[in-house]
Amino acid sequence: MRLRILACWFFLAVGAEASANDLYAEINRARAGEGNCAVAGKLPALLPRAALERAAREMARGDNLQNSLQRAGYRSTRSSALTVTGDGAGEQAIAMLARQRYCPQLTDAGLTEVGIYRDARVVWIVMAAPFAPLAGVSEVTAGQRVLDLVNQARATPRYCGNRAFDAARPVRWNGSLAEASRLHSEDMALYNYFGHNGHDGSAPAQRVERAGYRYRATGENIAAGQMKPEEAVAGWVKSPTHCATLMNPAYTEMGAAFAINANSEMGVYWTQAFGTPR
Repeated sequence: MRLRILACWFFLAVGAEASANDLYAEINRARAGEGNCAVAGKLPALLPRAALERAAREMARGDNLQNSLQRAGYRSTRSSALTVTGDGAGEQAIAMLARQRYCPQLTDAGLTEVGIYRDARVVWIVMAAPFAPLAGVSEVTAGQRVLDLVNQARATPRYCGNRAFDAARPVRWNGSLAEASRLHSEDMALYNYFGHNGHDGSAPAQRVERAGYRYRATGENIAAGQMKPEEAVAGWVKSPTHCATLMNPAYTEMGAAFAINANSEMGVYWTQAFGTPR
């Protein structure tokens, strides 16, 4: 299962006499609940970033948001750019930015950083959240969370597509399966691919054997792009084939791991190996 973040974007055309500093301040006034934007509690201020200013400049040259972020060397998990049209200048531009119609974009809690570029006629504003998956989450913590969520899912009867599954007994953690999962996640991240066949041509069963696991039955789920264990497991549960693997009552043990490579296409790669020992 692949996960991609689709960016919603707009252009901002306002008077050029409004300084960038004033516009930064106006954006953060909106996030603080001051003016016309209603917010549930004060949102953190957006932090100005030079890379987003470069992205805004690329947009001024006619590129789209995603290409502009890439050219600026900024990898995001969420991004947007605003457009307000009008003939105003100076303080009138700030007043236009404060209109309620722009509040949903300005008060998006998922955005943390901002960049502005302006020329004689137009101001472009780009807002984003930087790529920072699993911050502060250790491999052990993430693995235990995946195990807990899998066992919660197995405790409930469900349909995986058109196939009905009864509740299954919980699986227990296995270090060898976790090692096989780690190595495959790292392989996908390093070689920038997404698939069950390893870069060396290995199949899931071969990888668990290499990790020292002797099995009667084994299976594998993979995911890419998810920033949290909860997102990875939710995606597996929603996918009929992955769900069937997760709910398989024949499996008694599990291991899971993730790997990160900010330069890869998907950024984060997950592997989950199931097994029944001999």
